[in-house]
Amino acid sequence: MRANPLIRTLRDEAVQRRLCYESFRQSNLRLSPADRARLLDRLIASLDADAGAETAWDELAETREQELRSGAVQTIPIEIAAARLEARFPG
Repeated sequence: MRANPLIRTLRDEAVQRRLCYESFRQSNLRLSPADRARLLDRLIASLDADAGAETAWDELAETREQELRSGAVQTIPIEIAAARLEARFPG
């Protein structure tokens, strides 16, 4: 059975993100402590840019976790989820 192209793409993107993260991390560890502190301040500020959206995502995640724990919803394998997405959003 051949791997689903969407799943392969998702895996490839995950690998790319990991490589980008590692490159970013290594290059930033070479910065001076003062420059790293400035970068950290900017990164933290970017997280606070939309506190309302962050709160909404946190609430949604909590709701989904409660639904899973209570048995109100069931998980499905990634292959099925990908097939459903491909059927809904072809191309």
